[in-house]
Amino acid sequence: MKPLIELNNISYKYKNKKILKDINLKINEGEKIALIGKSGAGKTTLISILNGMKKQTNGDVKIYSKSFNNLDNSQKSKIGTIWQDLRLIDDLSAEQNVNCGLLCNQNLIFTLKNLLNISSFHKAHKCMDLCQLQSSIYSKDLKNISGGQKQRIAISRSIIQEPEILFADEPFNNLDPKLCNYLKNLFISGLNNYKIKFPNTILFSMHKIDLIDGFTRVIGLKNGEIYFDIHKDDLRESYLENIY
Repeated sequence: MKPLIELNNISYKYKNKKILKDINLKINEGEKIALIGKSGAGKTTLISILNGMKKQTNGDVKIYSKSFNNLDNSQKSKIGTIWQDLRLIDDLSAEQNVNCGLLCNQNLIFTLKNLLNISSFHKAHKCMDLCQLQSSIYSKDLKNISGGQKQRIAISRSIIQEPEILFADEPFNNLDPKLCNYLKNLFISGLNNYKIKFPNTILFSMHKIDLIDGFTRVIGLKNGEIYFDIHKDDLRESYLENIY
């Protein structure tokens, strides 16, 4: 079986400094992967290469057996990202920001019309409810809500897209431990009363190692290199000590 995602000898250099070094990685459909490592290990850069936002200096990246630039719009719409800096739009309300996830699945004119159409928020509200956001903030401007609420708005925006593949860069920042575990388990199981389709394949970068339970595979990055790539059940404390 061909891997869903394949990276061969990926390197990335910025201002003559190597951020990633000879990354080789194969990801199969259905895998739930935790990407861990210290700040500066290269996690964000790796995710940015996977979702096409950065171009690797060397090497080859294939998703659906194609380079990112050769994917058609339908294939690109099946790839979602939760950004560490969230990338929300300050001039839109919470529910309008969530609806921006529809940009991946519809034409631009359709989506812009529906950003302001109250009747189109029905699905957005379901996604926000799944992220335990109170209805009282749905129509609020972003400047009037907390960092933790903004985090969940960004997560809701990724859910409404219903991607097949989801890359997430520190998706549980600004959230309390109980909520972190709830959302992690939601993405791993995909089970929800609204029957919203969750991504089948996920790669989440995290610095909170207590959240890796439930993932099937753990990849440890250190100084831009893969230090280990193992099944979660084979993870040992000594591995973690060597990358933190």
